[in-house]
Amino acid sequence: MNTPTSSRPTASTRPEVTAALMAETGLSPDILRDLVHRFYDRVRADAILGPIFAARITDWAPHLDRMVAFWSSVALMTGQYHGRPVPAHTPLPINAAHFDRWLALFRATAADTCTPVGAAHVIERAERIAHSLHIAVQTAQGDPGAPPKLFT
Repeated sequence: MNTPTSSRPTASTRPEVTAALMAETGLSPDILRDLVHRFYDRVRADAILGPIFAARITDWAPHLDRMVAFWSSVALMTGQYHGRPVPAHTPLPINAAHFDRWLALFRATAADTCTPVGAAHVIERAERIAHSLHIAVQTAQGDPGAPPKLFT
């Protein structure tokens, strides 16, 4: 059977760790794919974040595939993502308000898509990622002395 790459779950490079995380959180490759697709549907429709993404992404399929691999690696430790998110985000015209909005949309999507334990798992990771990226963006934009904002 030929399944499109974007919907085919990728094998974990750490199968025992991945299996344990899946059992603990109720997450799976299919749930994470659904989470990513729903989340970016919301981002694209959002008045604050949508224009930023629309100015940079015209072919969404590769971006969504990359984000599914990213969240698979982050949430299930599959080792599928090998990108560099900091350099991709530092030149963007974004600030703390954008990160807050990103987190609000992500939290809502995770709550709608995942089990409560799975949602808590991915939200905790999203909060750490947003905090780190915000610091990197502030530094790259020439404001290294700005105190890091703790996201709400």
